[in-house]
Amino acid sequence: MWDRKEIKARGKAAFQANYWRCVLIALILFAIVGGGASSGRSSGHSNTDSNDYGIYADGTIRAGDTTIHYNTPEQFQEAMQQIMPKLKPALPVFGAALGIIAVLGTAVKLLLVNPLEVGCCNFFLRNSEHPAELGEIKRSFQPEWLHNVVTLLLRDIFIALWCLLLVVPGIIKAYAYRMVPYIQAEHPEMSGTEALKLSEDMMKGHKWNAFVYDLSFVGWYILVGITVGILGVFYVNPYKAAANAELYRAISAGYYIGGADAPSSVEL
Repeated sequence: MWDRKEIKARGKAAFQANYWRCVLIALILFAIVGGGASSGRSSGHSNTDSNDYGIYADGTIRAGDTTIHYNTPEQFQEAMQQIMPKLKPALPVFGAALGIIAVLGTAVKLLLVNPLEVGCCNFFLRNSEHPAELGEIKRSFQPEWLHNVVTLLLRDIFIALWCLLLVVPGIIKAYAYRMVPYIQAEHPEMSGTEALKLSEDMMKGHKWNAFVYDLSFVGWYILVGITVGILGVFYVNPYKAAANAELYRAISAGYYIGGADAPSSVEL
C-alpha cells in the first residue's frame, strides 16, 4: 500500500525541481477557469442608462426609466408590486442571457478546460520522472483533442448521473474516475469507456485512502484563503498537482504488477 507522506514528499520534490514551469502550468489552468467565471459575473454589473434593470443594495429598484427607493421590508414589497409590470418585459432577455452564458460556459469546460486537464496531468506525470517542458501539455490538443473531449465528457456525465441519486454516491464515483485524465495522458489509444473502466478497477480499495490524502491538504487550503489565493498559485496548487501525479504512479504500479501492492484500506 502506498504511503501518503511518501507520495506528498515525492510530489513536493518533483515540483520544487521544476518550480516555475509547474507554477505556470497551474496558473494557465486557473486563468482559463477564472476568466470564464468573471465574464459571467460582469453581466450583472449595473449602469445608469434607460435599459438598466436590477435590485441594488443601496435600496434602489430600477426598471428602465423607473427608479424606486425603499428603506423597509414593507416599502420593498410595495416597490416590487409597482415595478413588476415593468420588469416582466425584461425577463425573457435575462433568461436568454443566462442561457447563453450557461451554454458558453459548458462549451469552454468541454472543449478547452477538460482537454487541458489531460495536458496538465501529462505534464506532471512527465515531471515526476524528470523536469518536464511546457510542451508536454500539447497532449491536450494534438492529436487526441477530440478523444479527450469525449472521454472526459463521459466521465462528467457518469459522475453527474450518480450525483442525481445522492451526493455521496456522486463523490464515490468521482474518486472511482479520478485516474481517467492520467490514463488518457499515458494511454491515448484507449477508448473512453476503457479508460473509465480501468480507472474504476485501479481505484478499488484505494478510494478511502485517496479521500484521506485529499483531507491532508485542508490546512494548506485554509492558508490559501488567508493569503487570498496567492499561496495557492505559487505553491499549493502545483504542489498538489505534482503529488496527484505521484499518487497515480503509485496506484497504477500496484495495479499493473498484478496485485502485489494489494490495498488494505476500507473499500467504498
